[in-house]
Amino acid sequence: MPNSGAGDEFEVLMRESARVAAEFDSQENDEFAEPTQELSERHALRRVKGFSTELQDISEAEYRQLQLERVVLVGVWTEGTAVMAENSLAELKALAETAGSEVLEGLIQRRDKPDPATYIGSGKVEELRQVVLATGADTVICDGELSPSQLRQLEERVKVKVVDRTALILDIFAQHAKSKEGKAQVELAQIAYLLPRLRGWGASLSRQVGGRAAGGAGIGGRGPGETKIETDRRRIRDKMAKLRGEIALMKTARDTKRQERKRFNIPSVAIAGYTNAGKSSLLNRLTDAGVLVENALFATLDPTVRKSQTSDGRVYTLTDTVGFVRHLPHQLIDAFKSTLEEVSGADVIVHVVDGSHSDPFEQIRAVRQVIQEIGGADIPEIIAINKVDIADPQMVMDILRKEPHSFAFSVRTGFGLEALIAAIESSLPRPKIEIKAVIPYNRGDLVHAVHEQGEIFSKEYGELGTIIHARVDEGLAEAIEIASGE
Repeated sequence: MPNSGAGDEFEVLMRESARVAAEFDSQENDEFAEPTQELSERHALRRVKGFSTELQDISEAEYRQLQLERVVLVGVWTEGTAVMAENSLAELKALAETAGSEVLEGLIQRRDKPDPATYIGSGKVEELRQVVLATGADTVICDGELSPSQLRQLEERVKVKVVDRTALILDIFAQHAKSKEGKAQVELAQIAYLLPRLRGWGASLSRQVGGRAAGGAGIGGRGPGETKIETDRRRIRDKMAKLRGEIALMKTARDTKRQERKRFNIPSVAIAGYTNAGKSSLLNRLTDAGVLVENALFATLDPTVRKSQTSDGRVYTLTDTVGFVRHLPHQLIDAFKSTLEEVSGADVIVHVVDGSHSDPFEQIRAVRQVIQEIGGADIPEIIAINKVDIADPQMVMDILRKEPHSFAFSVRTGFGLEALIAAIESSLPRPKIEIKAVIPYNRGDLVHAVHEQGEIFSKEYGELGTIIHARVDEGLAEAIEIASGE
């Protein structure tokens, strides 16, 4: 809940919210889309107010580093409320800014479905062209995944580069990938997206080549009459096969580490959630992991695994994972499968939610959809509502009421962290076999293993060894039984 510590920042946010609400044009009621409305009104492009990037928010040093593109955002509102449509476009704005763009304008068109030829209605493309000319934009970003033909036709009509939501997210991932595995996964996703959209300009890409005519193409470019574009596609497929092989080798190393943890029955907790919800901050707070924390979308791409201990001494792992987003491109899910297995193979998922977001329930739904796609739907889940120090208290209460296993906390102030940690510890799988045994003093390794993996009820030191009453897993119980019988 907001407290006095939130101070001036909270008051500024409240004033800004009031200002934006006051600016709302009540005459623009096409957002309610009454069935009796004229078709021309329903199909009108509605300008979203206050949507340009405020460059004063970007420091001079940061601005010099960015190659800013000047972009206009376009969305098609097909279902849900006007607020949901604007939230989706606001998220696209955040994505565009994360990619280093300057957002000049945001437009939404109300339609039953996107136009199959040009995404927005073909009659509205000229209006978009006029907005592009008026603002001086050099790029249009569409809030959806466009088909190759939609991209081509819209680009030809508005005369500037057109990018869809999928390409934008892939670009952000490419900027943030640091590890060898992360870079390979992003490149695989990018070329999987590129392949069906590969097109050429002029006769050079449609002319057939082969035999002596392909002399300039070199070995591998000569064939029984391939066109240039077919040669390019073949090379891309070869590159995809090579990348998949590299990722498979890295996956083997990751699987080995995961199997080692499973062999010692070390429980695993995956921290998942929407991008920029505070997952890395939570991991740092719980384990002093030192993971990069940045107020940007997809700041974390490479999973970080850290060891932690319960209050009674049991060891478990915490894993920070890549953030999810609405309509996460399927190319990324396929490419990042080995990384996302950290989530699907976990014993508990801590689902971090940004309590200060305007529509956290939609974010929860989007994250659960991805978790289901990667096979983690049956894993116990804890909803961890972050940023309650700046969130609307009523919204936080709504989440707590609707999500039975949910906890409110603030990683910044520390509020509610103890309750969240207790919930994580109580959700960890517990050893099943209860033992009462005397472990010889020369088998201190077994006593150490009981401390790390089991639950100790009592421990005493006797004449023949350590007298221990505990609950352990089957493998450790057998090892203790053998050692005690020697």
